[in-house]
Amino acid sequence: MTSQTVKGCCPLDCQDSCSWVAQVENGRVVRVVGAPDHPITRGVLCAKVRDYETRLDAPDRLLHPLLRRGPKGRGLFQRITWDEAVSHIAERYGAIIAHHGGEALLPVNFAGSLGVVQRRALMRLFHALGASRFHGSVCGQSGNALAAEGHALGFDPEEVAESRLVLLWGTNLLTTAPHGWHFIKAARERHGARVICIDPRRTRTAAASDEHISIQPGSDAVLAAGLAHVALREGLANLNYAQAAASDFDAFCEQVAPWTPERVAGLCGIGSDAVVRLARELAGARPAVIRAGIAPQQTRRGEALVRLLSALSVLGGHPAQRGGGLLIETGPHFHDARVARPDLMSAPTRSFDMARLGETLTNEALSPPIKGLMIWGTNPAVTQPDTARVRQGLSREDLFTVVIEHVPTDTAAFADIVLPSTMQLEHFDVQGAWGHHYISVNHPAVAPRGEAKSHGGILRLLARRMGLTEPALQESDEEIAEAALPVGMELGALKERGWIKCSPVGFTPAPKVRLCVGDGVPLPAVAPSLGHLQLLTPKGLFFLNTTFADMPRHQQSAGRPTLEMSRGDAEMRGLSDGGMVEVRNTRGSICAHLTVVDAMQRGVVALPGKWWNMATARPWSAVNDLTTPAWSPAGQPAYNETFVEVLPLPSCSDRGS
Repeated sequence: MTSQTVKGCCPLDCQDSCSWVAQVENGRVVRVVGAPDHPITRGVLCAKVRDYETRLDAPDRLLHPLLRRGPKGRGLFQRITWDEAVSHIAERYGAIIAHHGGEALLPVNFAGSLGVVQRRALMRLFHALGASRFHGSVCGQSGNALAAEGHALGFDPEEVAESRLVLLWGTNLLTTAPHGWHFIKAARERHGARVICIDPRRTRTAAASDEHISIQPGSDAVLAAGLAHVALREGLANLNYAQAAASDFDAFCEQVAPWTPERVAGLCGIGSDAVVRLARELAGARPAVIRAGIAPQQTRRGEALVRLLSALSVLGGHPAQRGGGLLIETGPHFHDARVARPDLMSAPTRSFDMARLGETLTNEALSPPIKGLMIWGTNPAVTQPDTARVRQGLSREDLFTVVIEHVPTDTAAFADIVLPSTMQLEHFDVQGAWGHHYISVNHPAVAPRGEAKSHGGILRLLARRMGLTEPALQESDEEIAEAALPVGMELGALKERGWIKCSPVGFTPAPKVRLCVGDGVPLPAVAPSLGHLQLLTPKGLFFLNTTFADMPRHQQSAGRPTLEMSRGDAEMRGLSDGGMVEVRNTRGSICAHLTVVDAMQRGVVALPGKWWNMATARPWSAVNDLTTPAWSPAGQPAYNETFVEVLPLPSCSDRGS
């Protein structure tokens, strides 16, 4: 028997970006474990990834190229060769360019893999073809907008161990980024740090904190304004620091002056004494960290919240001390332009908002119209807002769609061509993190299953078949990865060591930042009519967005699509714990099992995890069928401003699509 260990890293869109070690015996991965000496991973993988090796041979693994043989959306395909697939794609893309120009092509990708090759290498092809582009994000775009202004939204999370107060604002760290808890635990042990969690739900993280403050969803900005009001009114702010750091300090003081604890309490659903006490505690702890999640940003005014959280950090002078400040994300750590190569465009091309894919695909006024897609690293038929409109666009018979995937997702069902992608244990890549400062290498542990190819390999095949001669389109995966590394970091050293710590690239803090919220502090969204409940769609413990929703172990662990509701709301509607319910609004309807919880704000329901239709064999499982088609000014989807009715339902088993 031959055995070896291979260094790699988890590819998923997670703050922790864990390094792992694959144990290989006779050419098969038998186990994947967390790298024991990695400063973040510390030998532990999360509940999602601890048996990642089983995905290599999953029953639904895509192993060969496929050609559609049936109506779009039905998932009916026949096996073809790579030569046939590449020829077909090259012919169709070529015809689209000849008739409509390169901008009729659109690459659709996101963070299904954080590896630089798997995520961004194919952009070289589309830049060379003069395709349309995407901008923005379906996740965290409000924070991105503030970072672009020069607000510091992150620091080294290892410094959290020096904090005296950890304020977890809308983040369920133990479920979504559990390795960050190492440093919170250290802060408790070293300094007796208090941990306070602000969240509408009693999450695993809230239960492990010293205090849980449950607020009304969307009232986060109001609470932040109230905390700033108290800090200024009671002389608790670090005025010297704040006046030096803010370009509009006096105007900000005027803006938060009306936000008294009493006014704030009524909107947040908490007592005014809690507002005062939290403000005093945040101002008095030096240093304090505000570790904020992505979820509270997902409103029509998400940028306002991020600005106010930045203001709270500045008022306390927390960024001036080790272990203090605002911590949302820590990147970027790579030079994206060196990977995606926008310089390959002969001229700038139009760009669409990533979070408005449905609108883009169904817009008949576009000139030229979108006629060709390539989708990778995302499952937009389930994850985008207003997914019904996305699926309407994907159903167009005049739209030629290529999907690169591991398994037959809801999106792949709409493809004309499906290409099998390698998984993380089968290819070389490097990646950074948005929750720490380590760049990791991923060595292939085994040969690709079936005919799966890396995205770099697909790039090279298509570029050759389309007659593109630019040398950048034929670089190896290692050459592409090396181009992304920060100045001074050598690929050889990274390959040998497994990971290297570095500083972010491409971000320069502004000398002074603007604290005032344009158009004023936003109020929480209001239900459209009596009886409607605000729907939250938080991440689950066993799925990462839609990833793993097709895996039997993960499905069994997650149980079933479950809607959480307060006891008072359930009793008012005559609903019982464990009963079947229909969750509906004017955009759609899904079915779930009800879980009655005590620690939940009234008027709020939550459906954790992103179940999807092909994985569950239920054509009504995708929660984003319900989410509102609304966005913040920066383009952040307002997922949290969705309202639904919840009705008793004896059974969903006989419902049609």
